[in-house]
Amino acid sequence: MLMTKGRGGGTGAGLSRVSGALLAMSRHLEVRDVLKTIVVSARELLDAEYAALGVPDDHGGFAQFVVDGVSEEQWKAIGPLPRQHGILAAMLKDATPQRLADVRHDPRFGGWPSAHPDMSDFLGLPIADGDEVLGAVFLANKRCPKPQGGCGFTAEDEELLAILAQHAAIALTNARLYERSRELTIAGERARLAHELHDAVSQKLFSLRLTAQAATALVDRDPARAKDELQQIALLAAEAADELRSAVVELRPAALDEDGLVATLRTQVQVLDRAHSARVTFASQGVRALPAAQEEALLRVAQEALHNALRHADARQVDVTLTRHGQGARLRVVDDGRGFDPSAVRRAGRHLGLVSMRDRAGGVGGGLTVESAPGKGTAIEMEVPGG
Repeated sequence: MLMTKGRGGGTGAGLSRVSGALLAMSRHLEVRDVLKTIVVSARELLDAEYAALGVPDDHGGFAQFVVDGVSEEQWKAIGPLPRQHGILAAMLKDATPQRLADVRHDPRFGGWPSAHPDMSDFLGLPIADGDEVLGAVFLANKRCPKPQGGCGFTAEDEELLAILAQHAAIALTNARLYERSRELTIAGERARLAHELHDAVSQKLFSLRLTAQAATALVDRDPARAKDELQQIALLAAEAADELRSAVVELRPAALDEDGLVATLRTQVQVLDRAHSARVTFASQGVRALPAAQEEALLRVAQEALHNALRHADARQVDVTLTRHGQGARLRVVDDGRGFDPSAVRRAGRHLGLVSMRDRAGGVGGGLTVESAPGKGTAIEMEVPGG
């Protein structure tokens, strides 16, 4: 069994830090979040100045490359991602650990860009799932006195990083499975929305055709009734346009990765405000970036609540607010629609998607509350803990 001392001194402190690192990995479901957690955990645990993790692509480069200990300005100045060559290639192709006293003196070392930080002692390990190498994690510049001509990283450090790499492989595999599952879920949701769109618009178009036929038959013998039918046609056409606009918004992939939660929510609210006769507003204050899974859950709950308010509750005003709450965030969607009796939760939950909203909140460690009454509107509030 590995016995290691933490910087605070003592085996207990070291084991506690290992446990904390492993728990941090298991909390994340998004691949990018998992990679960043592995890198940060490894650098802090082994007291290194720099850490990085690369996930290879099939073209001699890296699909993802995450660093810690390098500022954003430094990273931009360094330039393109490294290629799979030298020591990195050795770890990826042969799945062999690399512990070097000075990486610059290794015959495989090919130099680095001028803006790259100077590195000496080096420890790197592959992250493997069976025979498949998922990536490589490495550390540089151990913060300790170096033995003459030797490496600051010890055999115990290598053993400790190996434990992290084994758990990193599990966390990374789980994250990939989660993202694949989410893709399938999103595909299913898009198919459901497309089906709803087809049904809703088909009904409206069928009504339009019948009403137009009635107006045509009445235009000569009863012009007044024909006029009423034409007004009905205009109303049905407007409703069909609303259905189409709403469906387009819901079917469009959310731009969370590119724009972030606040900008994505603001854009969707603005589109809905233009598409519906109801007034739809959005306000945010002090919201910080959250783990990707929490941001997606907040977005999906907001979309479901907006759908309910605009399509089922006949609301005239819907207000969406997103505010900072401790290290996390609080979402609140309030409408002045017809409301419902929360005590009839079984029926209302199915009809309004409350069960799925609670599942989404609970799935990211958050909570959901619902306040409503017949004729008094509805307030849906969701909180997430942050990262």
